Amino acid sequence: MNKYLKEFFHRGLIFGGFGPIIMGIIYAVIQRTESGFSLSGDEVLLAIVSTYIIAFVQAGASVLNQIETRSPLLMTGAHLSLLYITYVGAYLVNSWIPFKPEALGIFTAVFIIGYAVIWLTVYISVKAVSRKLNGKLKG
Repeated sequence: MNKYLKEFFHRGLIFGGFGPIIMGIIYAVIQRTESGFSLSGDEVLLAIVSTYIIAFVQAGASVLNQIETRSPLLMTGAHLSLLYITYVGAYLVNSWIPFKPEALGIFTAVFIIGYAVIWLTVYISVKAVSRKLNGKLKG
């Protein structure tokens, strides 16, 4: 098996369980703050499976940044696309957003802005650490 695919599954399996835990916390908070909030067993099961898949893909997709045989821009695009498809699919299947062009447009804009902010934060942090380490090596 390809070492990157193996690492994708390894990371996904390690961190996939965090999605349902976070979903459970969110539902618990909603239940305590919204009167009459309830879910069917099918809704809970679908949310558990969906959030597991989101967390699995999110963790596993981090391996794309380690593939040095492809351009960083291509791998960033693949990472963004994989996450977007996973998130929008889960949100639509669970009816967390309606299947309407306006809702999908807003979701897409927020997703891309959030992705860009996180990506830039990580990029700037890694560059700063690299500069610091290179300075120590030279000095």
